[in-house]
Amino acid sequence: MSSESDSYVNPVEIPVINLSDAGADALFDELRAKLSPQGNVVSPSGRQLTIDLFGEPLSPQQVVERICEDVKNNGLDAVLKYTAKLDRKELDPQTIRVSQEELEQAHSLADEQYLQTIRRVRKNVAEFQQAILSSDVQIVRDFGPGRVELRQRYLPMKRVGICIPGGAAAYPSTLLMTAVPAQTAGVPEIAVVAPPTKFGSYSSDLLAVCHELGITEVYRMGGAQGVAAMAYGVEGLPQVDKIVGPGNLFVALAKRHVFGQVDIDSIAGPSEIIVLADESANPAYVASDLISQAEHSPGSAILITWHKPLIEAVKKELAIQLSHLSRGDLARESLEAYSALILADSAEQAATVADQLATEHLHISTANPEQLLDKVQNAGAIFMGHYTPVATGDYIAGPSHVLPTGGTARFANGLCANDFLKRSSIISYDQDALQADADGIRLLADKEGLTAHRNSVDIRLK
Repeated sequence: MSSESDSYVNPVEIPVINLSDAGADALFDELRAKLSPQGNVVSPSGRQLTIDLFGEPLSPQQVVERICEDVKNNGLDAVLKYTAKLDRKELDPQTIRVSQEELEQAHSLADEQYLQTIRRVRKNVAEFQQAILSSDVQIVRDFGPGRVELRQRYLPMKRVGICIPGGAAAYPSTLLMTAVPAQTAGVPEIAVVAPPTKFGSYSSDLLAVCHELGITEVYRMGGAQGVAAMAYGVEGLPQVDKIVGPGNLFVALAKRHVFGQVDIDSIAGPSEIIVLADESANPAYVASDLISQAEHSPGSAILITWHKPLIEAVKKELAIQLSHLSRGDLARESLEAYSALILADSAEQAATVADQLATEHLHISTANPEQLLDKVQNAGAIFMGHYTPVATGDYIAGPSHVLPTGGTARFANGLCANDFLKRSSIISYDQDALQADADGIRLLADKEGLTAHRNSVDIRLK
């Protein structure tokens, strides 16, 4: 909220787009392009590190391909090599896996209030995931004496790998939002990889949650090498069936590279939010919503409103709140580079624009959010009303916070327990039922010229 020193704060140079202005379409297209990074931009320090490591400047995609193929061909030795060169951590086959003693010690030293919160979150997530879990289906068709039985069977995957970031902060919430849905689905083996940093696999908070959840496989590896190790399997770390969880650009590109060898949840980009707001919205609340995603740095935060005075009120609040927050400078960079305040002609136009951007988080901060909900289809998670900040979904509500980004919410979904299930259709005919359906099979087989298909029926009904 405002303070006596408001007039001294540094204003935020965030783009303002009026959709009625000439040239607004070009600005809007430019904004959409920014939200769909192609993974070919690297910082000067990153470029130099690539030259030091490979002897030549490579794009992030080329770096990932080199690392993944090296791990595929040389196993754990390659993982240890990249851990030493990229993470500056010398590990060996014994220390790359977190020991059971370390997990137990982290748990024993954890604050009781922290553990109680973890248990509450686990309960909330498991309750929601269990409620939406797919169950087996059976259909029976009777053909007089004949019978067809059709079933859809769901079984959990046997082994799943989870990537946990650990560069700028520790993320026990990400572990909860990935591991608990997998456990709810019944996955028996879960392997966790996190970079060998104080926020990653050396974080007592993270290790305590692993122990609380009963996860015993925790490995000190991150980046593309961690993804490749789980995808191909290396000494001491068997191959997984699916890799989930967020990470930096190299993790995202590595997941894309190994897809097909294993399944993945998505190719995640920077965090993002759209706030749809009307005259009932509190500018301070809206500003806090935008900053909460921008502080991921990079992160995108967009306000779309049809109430013009809200634009300036939110700009003012952004400047005030950024001056008080520990990550204010990082959030400011994202707000000025990847964000916008958009003025629409109407609520309907605002909803259309939100659908076009297909964002990760959509917050409908209006007097009657249900009215707009029916007008929007494309969003990873939707937050309703003035008292449902994205933080509720990030930390405690129940749906997973692993969500589609970069416009992929047009076709992709947030992670849930069903994503850890393998489904198989089961078909059972008796002879009379086959006789009843034989003519239809023969007709279609003849149309397609597949005579062996027809014969597989005829030979049984002679």
